[in-house]
Amino acid sequence: MTADTSTATDYLKQLTAALPELDLPRVADWGARLAQLGSDGRRLLVAGNGGSAAQAQHLTAELVGRFQTERQPMSALSLHAETSSVTAISNDYGYEQVFARQVRAHARPGDVVLLMSGSGRSANLLRAAEAAREVGAVTWALTGPAPNPLATLVDEAVTVTAQALSTVQECHLVVIHLMCAAMDAAVAARHDTATDAVGSAPPAPPPSSASSPEPVGERRAAAARGDRPHLVVVGDAFLDRDHLGRVERVASDEPALVVTGGTTHVRPGGAALAAVLSARQGYPVTLVTALGQDSVGDQLRTLLDEARVEVVDLGLDGSTAVKTRIRAAGRTVMMLDEHDVCPPVGREGETALAAARRVLMAAGGVLVSDYGRGITAHTGLRAVLTEAARRSSLVWDPHPRGAVPVAHTAVVTPNSREARLIASLTGGDTLSDDVEAARAVGREWGPVQVALTRHEHGAVLLADVDLPPLVVPTTVAAGGKADPCGAGDFFAGHLATMLACGQLPSEAVASAVEAASAYVAAGGPRSLDHPPDDGSPTTGLSNAGPAASGQGAIELAGAVRARGGTVVAAGGCFDLLHAGHVRLLEQARQLGDCLIVCLNSDDSLTRLKGPSRPIVPAAQRALVLEALASVDAVLVFDEDTPEAAIRALRPAIWVKGGDYSGMEIPEDKLVSSLGGRTVVVPFVAGWSTSSLIESARTR
Repeated sequence: MTADTSTATDYLKQLTAALPELDLPRVADWGARLAQLGSDGRRLLVAGNGGSAAQAQHLTAELVGRFQTERQPMSALSLHAETSSVTAISNDYGYEQVFARQVRAHARPGDVVLLMSGSGRSANLLRAAEAAREVGAVTWALTGPAPNPLATLVDEAVTVTAQALSTVQECHLVVIHLMCAAMDAAVAARHDTATDAVGSAPPAPPPSSASSPEPVGERRAAAARGDRPHLVVVGDAFLDRDHLGRVERVASDEPALVVTGGTTHVRPGGAALAAVLSARQGYPVTLVTALGQDSVGDQLRTLLDEARVEVVDLGLDGSTAVKTRIRAAGRTVMMLDEHDVCPPVGREGETALAAARRVLMAAGGVLVSDYGRGITAHTGLRAVLTEAARRSSLVWDPHPRGAVPVAHTAVVTPNSREARLIASLTGGDTLSDDVEAARAVGREWGPVQVALTRHEHGAVLLADVDLPPLVVPTTVAAGGKADPCGAGDFFAGHLATMLACGQLPSEAVASAVEAASAYVAAGGPRSLDHPPDDGSPTTGLSNAGPAASGQGAIELAGAVRARGGTVVAAGGCFDLLHAGHVRLLEQARQLGDCLIVCLNSDDSLTRLKGPSRPIVPAAQRALVLEALASVDAVLVFDEDTPEAAIRALRPAIWVKGGDYSGMEIPEDKLVSSLGGRTVVVPFVAGWSTSSLIESARTR
């Protein structure tokens, strides 16, 4: 009896017809980019249902293990394989969220999320694609015939033209093996290049925090080299002028305030201010904007050059805009806005647009600072921004008269008033009102995360319009006459850089609130009138986290000195904060206009007190200290003594506790040489960190 082979023949015909239709160049590119992804310390997350789940696990096994040649393992996770998470999420949130919640938990900006589906219509994979976009991950899909919803939603897709699901899955397996082969070839090519260059193969690079995978041949992200990420700011730039005068009377002929005397200060405004503020934090910054060929444009170019901001000038067909504030008694009396509408972009033509594309494609992070003057509506520039948003986290700081954010934007940052205007809502500025405004913006522009800033009340982060928001209050008191100008720019720029550094949006928003609050407390835009203390030694200074940023403490000291205030500083370990510490710091704060605590780092404290210390890590000690009303900032130092910290802060008063009374104080000569004075405040008896530790051990 002869078996009927017609079914098998038809089956193979379908397979052989589908295979030549595969997008082989894209598959090869994916493999090469996986090699780059692995070398940059990024990871691949894969999800699928049924047979696609098995294919997903096949791929991750090849990457964590090996395909054909020996190489370093790559971090790759199959999201269906964690059965406890899958069942718990399905039970609590529904099966549509089973992959999306894991993506939000595990994916970082620049990771790749690969979604596999025969139909391209599985709801849980569509939700996962949306979640990946929210966190700034790159999305790929392997699907059946196009068009389908999943292929449309992701950044890139390889589709299989076949009617039978089994044929689609067999082609997916071929794609998986081709990707792995291309990855092995890319790794081997890089190994051969390195061997030719130095005569022997270099050790495998350690994992790092690169901001995004880039096609082979392009510049690796700054974070992958251990550098600060390169931030590109795009938007409308103008010149800000502040006239600071005094009001002593009202005009005799009409009810108008009379501003007399004073001085005028100029600084970059709009997107240019956002760029300068980020550059002052130590990040390499390029500004893509449009400037006029006039004296104001020349003045703005000079200010940006002095701030070390590189400029890609798209060119204006008109004059550069100017915004003037008339201020008195710490308040803005009037604002003059010249050239309110930005003329069309285009004087520099395609050359400048090509330059903008080059910097955006190589950016670690992108901030669009829209001031409603026309830059972000430029068709060519929007196309480049859309492409850039697929490669790195893009933050869009919107304007009610501005353009709609481009696709793949990670986070939008309206303030509460802007959000209500964008969403055509009325209401007040309560937390409930602001949350509803953020939801409305998310529905209008989604899928996108909304970080709504609430002025002196902090910010609200809405990752999903159907889920509760993250509320981040401010922790730094700014005072009644603080100038908040630029706080939104500072917030958005800091958020963009923190996302580029690999932080989660929730972490980045909390850090941005802290940083923007400190900026306002330090004088806001007036801090730009004084250059950073670049000449002061900073060796031995470290950051215990955003709340304890050494640079923020130094800037605060400079701002207080600039307005004639008295900077007070005190130092110590503060390993277990007790009543004696609290009283010391309260007394110290009463001696001046700000108190900055110089805090021993963990290594410094260990050298000083022994291997059993610290009890509490520096980041947590700094956080507890900054929670005290008496403490304005914390600066962590790594040295055995706070010498470098004192040189950087140049305090007018250095405070020691009463237990130093009658003793020679080591820091006194240094403080005196910097023009300051060392003082001792009364000792609070009965309190000692060492005795507290010993008491805890013996109980």
